[in-house]
Amino acid sequence: MITRTSIHALLAVSALAELPEGRFAGAGEVAQSIGAPRNYLGKLLKSLTDHGILLSQKGKGGGFRLARPPGEIRLLDVVDPIEHVSRWSACFLGRQKCSDRAPCAVHEQWKTVREAYLGFLERTTITDLTVKTGSGESSGSGPATCAPRGSRTDVKVEDRGGSQEG
Repeated sequence: MITRTSIHALLAVSALAELPEGRFAGAGEVAQSIGAPRNYLGKLLKSLTDHGILLSQKGKGGGFRLARPPGEIRLLDVVDPIEHVSRWSACFLGRQKCSDRAPCAVHEQWKTVREAYLGFLERTTITDLTVKTGSGESSGSGPATCAPRGSRTDVKVEDRGGSQEG
């Protein structure tokens, strides 16, 4: 139900959530940390900036960072600009006249799945994607085990303030 592009967007936003407040990370650094192609991810990060999820800054010390705290960014905020899931109201079978009053053969099942999926995206935040320790603090190990096969989540995003981990 979720495309690779949306997975990369969620992983990138999760990686940016690990930065110290006010710091920026370049597209190349984020791409390396999540195992995504740099040019592709740069365009994706620009799109997320255009949709108000990220802030960008050019020049030395620039890059991308979250526009608001990770607990205020829902998965729907990140996924919807890419997949337009909030507009998933069409009939699963492609019928023009499918509704609660004139349902297709799978109308009720699709309605249930669609509402559950949208509810999950609306309730879950970027904070929920980060790995937590027993104390409730971020372990600093990046996104939870939702990385695509072959991606690198062991590399930290450089904090553009000069320090580099990993």
